[in-house]
Amino acid sequence: MSAYFNWSLVGKDFPRLVAVLPVTLMIVLVATIVGLLLGSLIAFLRVERIPVLNQLAAVFVSFVRGTPILVQLYIVYYGVPILLQSAVHIDISGWNKVMFVYIAYGLNTAAFQSETIRASIQSIPQTQTDACIACGLTKRQTYMKVIFPQMIRVAMPSFGTTTIALLQDTSLAFTIGVVDVVGRARALGAATFHTMEAYAGAAVIFVVLSFILERVFAAIERRMSFTAHAPHLAVRLKMPSLLLAHRARIAAPASSSGLQVVAQNAISV
Repeated sequence: MSAYFNWSLVGKDFPRLVAVLPVTLMIVLVATIVGLLLGSLIAFLRVERIPVLNQLAAVFVSFVRGTPILVQLYIVYYGVPILLQSAVHIDISGWNKVMFVYIAYGLNTAAFQSETIRASIQSIPQTQTDACIACGLTKRQTYMKVIFPQMIRVAMPSFGTTTIALLQDTSLAFTIGVVDVVGRARALGAATFHTMEAYAGAAVIFVVLSFILERVFAAIERRMSFTAHAPHLAVRLKMPSLLLAHRARIAAPASSSGLQVVAQNAISV
């Protein structure tokens, strides 16, 4: 067994793998931020059914979800520079390779997150939107104060799953020369002719990171649960102060007039 697997090499290679861990974590962070921002925009276009943009967003989402992430990475790394060079004479071939990874993984995450956000928005009853319109709220206020807080709670489990899957997908970044955890493991295996030891260390890193992310999102889900701290849905949703202000202004005249009627009746008696 020792001829094929050397435990001492696992301990020797592990610090070298940890040294490039920030590259992998930065890919996950940047792709998550880009995915949430762009995915929210795509989801809004599809929910509101804006002409032309809705169809373009649907085609983009369908293409990204229907093709492997490796194909998308190659298109961004090899195809986009050629397209820009021939169309608008802009040369981006000198960019750092990790920038193309950010773009490819950001677009991929945006497509998947947009479907999660769209489904979460559509799961909220239409009556809540109608109630906001009746209270005089604008569409922006309705989204920011009522829909988004509930949408986040509904979408949080899918957000966690997508983020963990994104962490695993970063293992393909080495195919264009980015030295991340898997890229360093591949280089160490080629240098020592003991590939299994290097990849075993990489596997440990990914298992630990996945477990940490899973626990973090599980804690967030429990914290944001509709029934975790209060039995009544309205208390958990924390009705926006704007709606409460509208309700107070509507209720104030009625209550004052009611007191006047009671006082008049008391005097007449």
